Amino acid sequence: MAISGRAPRHRAGSAHPWGFVVPAFAVLAVFFLTPTVYNFIYAFTDWSSFKTAINPVGLENFSELSASGSLRRALVITLIYAGGVAVFQNLFGLGLALLLERDTRVNKVARVVFFIPVIMSALAVGYVFQALLRPEGGLNQALGLLIGSPVRIAWLGSTTWTLLVVILIHSWKWMGMSMLVYLAGLKTIDSQVLEAARLDGASPWQTLLHIRIPLIAPAVTFNVATALLGSMNSFDIVQATTGGGPGGSTELLNLFIFRTFGQGLYAQATTMSLVLFAAVVVLAFPVIGMLRRRERSIA
Repeated sequence: MAISGRAPRHRAGSAHPWGFVVPAFAVLAVFFLTPTVYNFIYAFTDWSSFKTAINPVGLENFSELSASGSLRRALVITLIYAGGVAVFQNLFGLGLALLLERDTRVNKVARVVFFIPVIMSALAVGYVFQALLRPEGGLNQALGLLIGSPVRIAWLGSTTWTLLVVILIHSWKWMGMSMLVYLAGLKTIDSQVLEAARLDGASPWQTLLHIRIPLIAPAVTFNVATALLGSMNSFDIVQATTGGGPGGSTELLNLFIFRTFGQGLYAQATTMSLVLFAAVVVLAFPVIGMLRRRERSIA
């Protein structure tokens, strides 16, 4: 009896990838899509821990919040925070990428060191800095040793500068991710282009501004987008360092939502989350779109 050398054929669709995709979509639907849909529904009700029934109230929650000075202040602080993080995180990341661009052994070790904060818990980072920046904390002690006299600066106690301090902490935590993205972009630049610029008399600063940064425009877009979206949804670092203080000067919208929900005002909290969603759509996405158009114009 002749034995065929052909491999057995599988029936069409017998190895369909839906068997792997459906469980993932089920988890996504249960833990993300369903709560998101209910978030839109409950924003138009009077849901709270003080009532036994949930009744529709139309746009009443939105009208009350629009008249709330606290909500407007939290929204403004969130936008300032997001803009500051987008600027400083990218400056730190690009500076590190340029500094550590060469593949030396020291640079490789330094890249790993600067990436460590990225994989650390944001809450842990916040609590560490909260301890370091106390009036009696490690930073003031180190400064006191340098100048020879006690230092008691309240780094987290100023209603003017504490927001900037928290922005720098957030940027420090995530600058390692931006660094890696910029490094990947810098590695794609053809060395012949840089050599041609050098022969034409371009200075290192001119080469950076007019050649290197335009050629890594996709990396800039990605890093700005992730910084904006991540910082507008930030909670843990600010909660661990300042808790929204002093005097509400660092109370981001997410902290305001968290505090409102903890008071049992569930409908108002869900309404605020929709306001945050709208702020992301209205402000962050146009910035990302502008950067994408700039990419295409450069290409």
